Amino acid sequence: MTVIRLLDIRDTPLSVEEVFAAVGSHAAGGTTLFVGTVREQDHGKAVTKLSYSAHPSAIDELRRVAEKVAADFPVTALAAVHRVGDLELGDIAVIVAVACPHRGEAFEASRRLIDDLKSQVPIWKHQVFADGSTEWVGACE
Repeated sequence: MTVIRLLDIRDTPLSVEEVFAAVGSHAAGGTTLFVGTVREQDHGKAVTKLSYSAHPSAIDELRRVAEKVAADFPVTALAAVHRVGDLELGDIAVIVAVACPHRGEAFEASRRLIDDLKSQVPIWKHQVFADGSTEWVGACE
């Protein structure tokens, strides 16, 4: 069985339980789970809503990022899902989970997975602020 258990970009709500279950492994002594949610402010400005959009190549880039993390760390299981579409405050935007033999490796691999996902996978966030202004925040920064 591959260590990459779940990769997806969805326009439906994400499930922490689904992602956690996907990385279950008796070989793992440590499992990390990161959940990114829509926050109420950014750059000191109140956020009223946001939407995510993804380039058609985003899932392929997500797979490339996941494969690199799995190659660089002793990963026993890995999962990553990102939401697209309109999201409200508090909604889950992204979940990554990594299982490794030891906790330190799991923390490092998880950090690399979310950081590389955010910097290399072509997913963009359009934020709408309470003052009426908007901002695009791009991946691949």
